Amino acid sequence: MSIALLLLTLLFPPQTPTTRLPALSFTELVPRAVTVVPPAPVVAQLPKKLPGYTVTATVYSADERQTDAEPLITADNSRISRHHSSKHRWMALSRDMLKRWGGKFEYGDSVMVTGISPTLDGTYVIHDTMNRRMHRTIDLLVGRHEDIYGKWDKVRISKLPPVWRAS
Repeated sequence: MSIALLLLTLLFPPQTPTTRLPALSFTELVPRAVTVVPPAPVVAQLPKKLPGYTVTATVYSADERQTDAEPLITADNSRISRHHSSKHRWMALSRDMLKRWGGKFEYGDSVMVTGISPTLDGTYVIHDTMNRRMHRTIDLLVGRHEDIYGKWDKVRISKLPPVWRAS
């Protein structure tokens, strides 16, 4: 036994209760009815029409003539594979549409693109920025070996809500 415990026992000896508590009888306990109402399920629904923007669309490939001195590194420091194809679905966005310059989009946002062609329409991820002279324009990344060229007006883009994925 420690010295502190010995001193506490001597100074404050244990006391026994002088009055007894009445014993509970189980006959006095009556069960009562409890109704359990399960919460209503919450179903996440997308709006019927996502807010969108009308832009001009072009395509580019990771080539020094079309980008900068480091064509395989995007503005958000992602690395483009040398064997990149249009199936990877990356895009560049004009500066006026990015949040750091007052727009609504950020790097890593998923964007639904419609109005180009069945092969190029779909979901893209923003990884790059276009030259500052471009306004309300998107640039879709395609592979060097693909023969996809063009400029499309009145293309609709809309930001998709983030999707949580385990890493």
